[in-house]
Amino acid sequence: MQIFTMKFYWIMGWLLCALNGFSQMNEQKVVLVIHGGAGTILKSQMTPEKEKEYRDALSVALHKGYAILKNGGSALDAVEAAVKVMEDDPHFNAGKGAVFTNEGKNELDASVMNGENLKAGAVAGVSTIKNPVSAARAVMEKSDHVMMAGRGAEKFARQNGLIMVPPSYFYTEDRWRSLQKIKKEDSLRTEPDHSGRKNSSSGMYRVTNHDSKFGTVGAVALDRNGNLAAATSTGGMTNKRFGRIGDSPVIGAGTYASNATCAISCTGWGEYFIRLVMAKTVSDMMEFGKMDLAMAAQEMIMNRLPALGGDGGLIAVDSKGNISMPFNTEGMYRAYMDEKEVPVIKIYKDE
Repeated sequence: MQIFTMKFYWIMGWLLCALNGFSQMNEQKVVLVIHGGAGTILKSQMTPEKEKEYRDALSVALHKGYAILKNGGSALDAVEAAVKVMEDDPHFNAGKGAVFTNEGKNELDASVMNGENLKAGAVAGVSTIKNPVSAARAVMEKSDHVMMAGRGAEKFARQNGLIMVPPSYFYTEDRWRSLQKIKKEDSLRTEPDHSGRKNSSSGMYRVTNHDSKFGTVGAVALDRNGNLAAATSTGGMTNKRFGRIGDSPVIGAGTYASNATCAISCTGWGEYFIRLVMAKTVSDMMEFGKMDLAMAAQEMIMNRLPALGGDGGLIAVDSKGNISMPFNTEGMYRAYMDEKEVPVIKIYKDE
């Protein structure tokens, strides 16, 4: 009887260990990836103090979002939380750090997408919503629409209890000086147009304004339930005119998420990302072309985007927790954390 009892407990112990090991092997990964924009980001042009500020800012956003995933929260909550941190930080071209339009205003865009059900929301051209990413989520969850713009989006946000601020909240001296510098450079341009007349405004999206389009922020996440989500927010392009809207609030261009494939947030020259339907094309390459995430993202950012004359990058995570962060510029503010809970923060191309 004693031998039987010992065998029984030995077998039960072995089964419990095996089941525990099996459970750990099959536990869903959690992953958060964030970006703070791509562009001509060179170590030679960055002071140690400024570099530390950016790394610290990325770290705060990363830990804020990852804590939600670690505690069993949703991918959607995680990406919103991470992006809100960056919207509140003037280092990034989103929210508080938004760039100025040609008229000296701040016009902000944002979007979110839930990979579980393909629901999405976006706002464009808003100037009194403190956190546009939260407004985008409200559009997704509290309306029958996907995108709202301008005063209508602001009225909707106000009615749904979002934090509203005066336009002056978004003013920062650095962004204002950047606008004046670019306007001065544009005024000195004297390129002839097709009629032979000189046109100083023709260079608005050209070399003198080359990096004015960067600084967009974004986040993608995979949660314990296997759900993916993506969010993107931006102040747009410095010196932009005529109500220009880039890819950030355009679902499928700057933002996309599907549990079947991946979650993506883009940053770069928005016009090209729209023309390529960048984020959705990466997803389609995976779903219909049977490519893996890294191969699909690499093809779009390193080949098809520059082939048209565009530049920038993206961050992505797939349904298995694989990460991709390709970019074809000199740098991209980026960071990620997975179940190892070791934050990885990078800025330059050679990191």
